[in-house]
Amino acid sequence: MIRLIQSGLMYGNLFHVASPALVERYNRALEHLSGKRTSLTDFYVDISGFSPEVGDDLGDPLYLNHNGVNRQFILLSTEQRKCPLLDAKFSTSRPILQRFITENEAALFALTARDAVAGELVNSVYDISHPARLFDLRAITVEADTTRGTVRNAQALAHKVDTFLTEDDAWFDDILIAQMIELASQTGDVTRNPVTLKPLKVTKGNFWTAHFGGLYVFQTLDHPAVIGSTAAPQDVPIKYSFDLGDRNRIAKFLEYNDLAKPIVKARGIDAVAILRQKMDFILVSAVTEAGVDLEGTTRRDMRMLARRHSDVLPDEFHALGQLVNWAENGGDWPRIASDHPAYFYTLRAADTPEAELVNMLLSELSPGDVRQLFICHKQAFYAAYAGWPEAKKEYVAQYLEAEYKADKVGARAALFGHDAPMEAPEPPVRDMIARVGPWGAVRR
Repeated sequence: MIRLIQSGLMYGNLFHVASPALVERYNRALEHLSGKRTSLTDFYVDISGFSPEVGDDLGDPLYLNHNGVNRQFILLSTEQRKCPLLDAKFSTSRPILQRFITENEAALFALTARDAVAGELVNSVYDISHPARLFDLRAITVEADTTRGTVRNAQALAHKVDTFLTEDDAWFDDILIAQMIELASQTGDVTRNPVTLKPLKVTKGNFWTAHFGGLYVFQTLDHPAVIGSTAAPQDVPIKYSFDLGDRNRIAKFLEYNDLAKPIVKARGIDAVAILRQKMDFILVSAVTEAGVDLEGTTRRDMRMLARRHSDVLPDEFHALGQLVNWAENGGDWPRIASDHPAYFYTLRAADTPEAELVNMLLSELSPGDVRQLFICHKQAFYAAYAGWPEAKKEYVAQYLEAEYKADKVGARAALFGHDAPMEAPEPPVRDMIARVGPWGAVRR
């Protein structure tokens, strides 16, 4: 993993905690949440304030996420909203934290100028010992305050100010006045500068969780289902439950809920370029596993490699090549059924609220596309990377650093951007897809 760390592809874009003041604030928050302190004087944290270095120092990699539920967080700066969430147990955790920081940016900016803000993503479940418990996660409430209770004290002061201004005898209540002075010394003038954090409660809808080997829970759709990365979960309150090996059923699930579409049918993207890139990664995987040395190989050398080693190339490479030939040269439309290894390589998420989750699922179903796997499902990417041949590790790390990292926004837009406006007429070849349909193989 050293290559990935050195190139910023792993543990990248974290917030640096280096000054004594920030370290002390972090320790106060850490002690407030867990009763522990770190001896480190320099470390990096993610959006939740989790630091792998602190976890190693404490001997507890889950020091802010015990049992993988009710994640705690430490905010030292609003800049943390740009950071990733490391070792996420739920796909919804980072968006919730980002939304909380964004909606409370002014208040958090003021609060973190003097103290750390500590909080928790609270739900009613504290132990997930069975997949059915996931469906008890109805909503997530964000609770937060500074280590000195500034928000709590500000609320108490505001209440006492209201009492002082509305009750006639309050002017003669020395105890009330003394309490107001004491609270004001901690919070400042809340009448001029209110110190409040907007409450945030988010309904738990469709999500991915790392629990039970990885599960995709689609519970709010017209045709709900649970999909396990390693095994179909049993005894869950949803009728349909299957694993990644149930390719036909997953294809039908995506079709019935209008969650995916063929890449070659999507407007506003260069479908051929995307398919060729997928073919390049499949090619690299095949030849490196065959022991081919890729040192000095450029993207221009890919066709030569494909010709020399066509005997080791898998079916998905050839099928995508046929699809590229159809799109570029008007060749025969390839029949790629849902049980074909190339099938899910030909799809991308439709423009729905579940697009990110669907692309995450598709990346697991087409693991040879390492760029999509890295973008959509970093935990699966890192797990796969650890078992690759050294030549493949080197090529992929160099590619991601040189091409993806240099233009992340452009790469994401090229892969997953929304369809362009529909004013332009459809090219004639598109009608063939409409007629044959991406799901033709599963409608038989």
